[in-house]
Order: sequence, then structure tokens, then C-alpha cells
Amino acid sequence: MRELSLNVLDVAQNSVSANASEIEIEICEDTAAHTLMIGIYDNGKGMTPEQVQSVRDPFFTTRTTRKVGLGVPLFKMAAEMTGGSLEIESTVGVGTNVRAFFHTDHVDFVPLGDMANTVVMLAAMNEHIRFLYRHAIDGREFLFDTAQIKEILGDVPMNDPSIMQWMAGYIKDNIQELTEVQ
Repeated sequence: MRELSLNVLDVAQNSVSANASEIEIEICEDTAAHTLMIGIYDNGKGMTPEQVQSVRDPFFTTRTTRKVGLGVPLFKMAAEMTGGSLEIESTVGVGTNVRAFFHTDHVDFVPLGDMANTVVMLAAMNEHIRFLYRHAIDGREFLFDTAQIKEILGDVPMNDPSIMQWMAGYIKDNIQELTEVQ
């Protein structure tokens, strides 16, 4: 994948398929250390230890619509190509945590991509799920919570095009503020 945001979309979609009611996406950047951590955490059905081991295999999937599952293996490969790693922790009935670690100064580092539109798409397509998006750069942090947005919107759906455009702009503006030197 050409952007890590597409990996996030794929792994978060796995959380949706696991019947999660809450999904947190966390981005932590340390520009001085040249590191990036991406975490996707859910309260879905979780996996057995055997499934956790198998999910790294591209020829393993729980889906019945296809025979391969490339999302996690490609995410793992993207991290490892930079000298980083991927961790998966899961408990049946509790949920799953996926964390990928990257070295951003490595020649094989893939850009983060458009996280704002990734989060907006997930939220708009899955209004029944609470999405938390946490983005931290060098200790400064921004939090986007769809529960707060839904409370403000009332009966207006989050998949309304004007609302989606506003949410994407809001997230992008706040990420931009994080990147500006204080």
C-alpha cells in the first residue's frame, strides 16, 4: 500500500467485522527520534492465541468472501521494512490491539497519508460505532471523538456530505496545528 492510512483503514475494517462498538486509532510521532507508532484498538470479539499467530499469514482469513487476508501482513511488512515491528494482543470476548512501529528516517518508510479522510470514511460508514482518533506529535495531542460529534449533530447523519467535509477539515486543521513548532 502506498500510504499507511490505507493499512489503518483495512485493520480498522477488521475491527468493524469483529463487531466492535468502539475503535480507537492512535498515531504517535516523535520527530526527534524519527519514530512513528500506529495503534488500532477495539472491543470486538477478539482472537484466540492461534488466530493471533495465523493473522500474520497472508493465506489466513476469517472472511468467507475470499481466500487471503493481506491487511495485517502488509502492515507488518511496511513496519519491518523500516526496521520496525508489529504487535498484536487479543483476548476472546475483550478485543484486539494492533500496534505498528516505524522508523520514519528509513528509505523504505511509506508516508502516513490522509488520516483525516480515513477516519471520516470509517465514521461515516459505521455510525453505530464510536471512533476515537488520537494524534500526538512530540507530546502535543489532538483527540477526535465521534460520540462528541454525534451529540452536537443530533439527528443529522455523519454521512451527510457537508458534515463529512467539515469533519475532514477539522481533523486536518488540528493535525496541522500539531506540526507547527510551538
